[in-house]
Amino acid sequence: MKSFLTSLFLTLSLASPLRAEVDIQEVTSPNGVTAWLVEEHSIPFTAIEIWFRGGARLDAEGKRGASYLMTGLLEEGAGELDAQGFAEAAEELATSFSYNVYDDTLTVSAQFLTENRDEAVALLRSSLIEPRFDEDAVERVRGQVESIIRSDAKTPNTIASKKLNELAWGDHPYATSISGTLESVAALTRDDLIEAKDRVLTLDRVYVGAVGDITPDALGELVDELLAGLPETGPDLPAEAVYGLPKGGETVVEFETPQSVALFAHEGIKRDDPDFFPAYVLNQVLGGGGFASILMEEVREKRGLTYGVSSFLAPRDQGALIMGQVASANDRIAEAIEVIREVWADVAENGVAEQQLEDAKTFLTGAYPLRFDGNANIAGIMVGMQAEDLPIDYIATRNDKVNAVTMDDIKRVAERLLRPEDLHFVIVGKPEGLEKSE
Repeated sequence: MKSFLTSLFLTLSLASPLRAEVDIQEVTSPNGVTAWLVEEHSIPFTAIEIWFRGGARLDAEGKRGASYLMTGLLEEGAGELDAQGFAEAAEELATSFSYNVYDDTLTVSAQFLTENRDEAVALLRSSLIEPRFDEDAVERVRGQVESIIRSDAKTPNTIASKKLNELAWGDHPYATSISGTLESVAALTRDDLIEAKDRVLTLDRVYVGAVGDITPDALGELVDELLAGLPETGPDLPAEAVYGLPKGGETVVEFETPQSVALFAHEGIKRDDPDFFPAYVLNQVLGGGGFASILMEEVREKRGLTYGVSSFLAPRDQGALIMGQVASANDRIAEAIEVIREVWADVAENGVAEQQLEDAKTFLTGAYPLRFDGNANIAGIMVGMQAEDLPIDYIATRNDKVNAVTMDDIKRVAERLLRPEDLHFVIVGKPEGLEKSE
């Protein structure tokens, strides 16, 4: 049955043509909840996406990992249904739910057929309003989380990420893993999970997007039915994260492996910064464009120091980084780091070539419509737009913003954003030529 449902929803979600022009309607429910809707009545199927701002950073003090464990339990029984009964009910209705939590958001995704809409919404509502948190389910999912934590402790990329976040964000929740520690997860009680749910799933920070066979009036009623009973407000968000990554240099974490992994970063740019689009295009040229990027050309193609190197913008709600990653043999990682620093400094001083800029804009604008490959993806994009406070016509104007980026913009933002003297590397492995830090 599971494979049938997967095939069904894949078929339905891809039934809509690829498009970057969507007619978004703003819907206000009778209870005052705002939702964005794209009507698509050609198939009897709807996808809905719900985001709650706050996410794992709302864990109570001393309860790190509570939101993560709680989210993993939302479909493990609700109301009168235990875990098995809930799964069987979802299969019988041919509906699909997923729940995920991140640093800044908790997300709920649902897909259902029009003929089963009322029953599917009732089942989804029960998971949000009255999850059971049965002891056997809690212990089973707790064991899964503990297994993830143990695995992460042996994974170089995860070790590097954990160390970099710890250095960058100090005592902010961003500094620690959303999954918690073995000690914090072991100590979580059922009451802690109930508290975590009530802290994160609140009406004051909810965003809703829907795409499919549903009218505005029906969506408004659905939203109120689905969310009724959630707390009106949640706790205050943590204070803005204070950036503290060491200025320049390297942090080495020794790990027995023939290849070192390195993450590198310094302070970045927020999503609502007026220079975000020039920074986005700049990063595409610098390290976001795969084999077309400058970093790949210099580190891999010219010198053969790695199979892959990249850079990316990481704008969280309460703190932003520009980051990158590379892996290389222990006896070559020091050279790879040196080349990356040189590229960073060169682009900061000289910008990029005109053809590189044009190629990046061509790729970014041409690839954009490929994101709209189904109802669920469009719903997710719309909710992300709301969470980032983007205008409802953003999809129609986004490529114009990319195309408007000029060489002068790139030069200005490269000088502002790229700080080679601040670039700090966290290396996990046994790198030669670099001093061990811990």
